Amino acid sequence: MQVDYQHTTLDGTPIELPVGKAICVGRNYLDHIQELNNAVPDKAMLFMKPASALCDVQKAVYIPQSLGECHNELEIALLVGKRASKLSLNDAGDVIAGIGLALDLTLRDVQSELKAQGQPWERAKAFDGSCPVSPFVLTQGLKADDHFEFSLNVNSVTRQSGDTRLMLRPMLDLLVEISAVFTLLPGDIVLTGTPKGVGPLEVGDSLQLTLDDKIQLSSNVLLAE
Repeated sequence: MQVDYQHTTLDGTPIELPVGKAICVGRNYLDHIQELNNAVPDKAMLFMKPASALCDVQKAVYIPQSLGECHNELEIALLVGKRASKLSLNDAGDVIAGIGLALDLTLRDVQSELKAQGQPWERAKAFDGSCPVSPFVLTQGLKADDHFEFSLNVNSVTRQSGDTRLMLRPMLDLLVEISAVFTLLPGDIVLTGTPKGVGPLEVGDSLQLTLDDKIQLSSNVLLAE
């Protein structure tokens, strides 16, 4: 599995930002909450993946063996361009340097066991290679009225289709809530939640990821070493 991940633009140019943590948001689309029969959270459900979880989705999506089902969770990824803490809605968008896609790979059987035991989810969501990331479309910040549609096809069949206008907590609100707890650093990414359609990936699957007319890319599912 690759360990040399670097944020890049669509043409492969390295982005001069370090590779930081991924701050992830759970249960931010009602249809996904309903498909897993979960409760709607009162606050944003936050967890993190370390930098070692990040990898280039275009090279491959690696899934572990002998750990049960590994599910796809496609999400909009926001690239942080500057240090920020305790943001307000007025300045939250200014910290965003790029928009992309990411997969929050989830070992669903492992996660279910952890939930039953009242334990954290890191073993199910923060393992090496658990956050395949697309190249980023560079932006001059993020505005409140910005919205994006995105999708994941598995073997040419649409599995997930999302629209950021359906988020329970909009992107700028998420940045405000996250920055009240965690300092955002240049090179961090924020995963903003997944819509319905999560399901198991199999070795040999062909993936197509799309973000509006900005990103269209393909990948394949391989077995992690």
